[in-house]
Amino acid sequence: MSAIITEEEVLKVQQGWGDSVVQIGKLFLEKKDFRKAALKHVEKFYGYEEGIVLFKPTKACQIQFRSTPESAVSYFVGSNNQYAEDHGFALQPWTKVRFENCGFILEKNYAISMGNYFFTDLLGNEVKVEYTFGFFRAVDGSLKINLHHSSLPFSND
Repeated sequence: MSAIITEEEVLKVQQGWGDSVVQIGKLFLEKKDFRKAALKHVEKFYGYEEGIVLFKPTKACQIQFRSTPESAVSYFVGSNNQYAEDHGFALQPWTKVRFENCGFILEKNYAISMGNYFFTDLLGNEVKVEYTFGFFRAVDGSLKINLHHSSLPFSND
């Protein structure tokens, strides 16, 4: 594919990513195979199979960066002794994820989006998280994430 990555493509991947995080938590509550769903989430949305992925999750401080699919899955669902701090971000669970994009950089084979995303819990409370995602066009034409940095907003408190 030779077309520039479009904002619409990025928005579609963001929506799919958020829906997938919600689905993992839903399966956890239903006592279904949420681990399999997390593995599919990482395979579908992240480009580990095609190259380097720079992933800095929100709630990680002991092992801040997740350079392998296994470490990414651990962040989303926990229970990996190598990443003891992981309790499963997607297992909160969340009922909704929405993105508010600050802006996009759109190129032929690469795009970056930055902004805030909001995670809604079972009580309807939103958690605001700052993010930067980098996307590349994979061999199959889909967009994959190879840069994911998120953090809680700075507070003077």
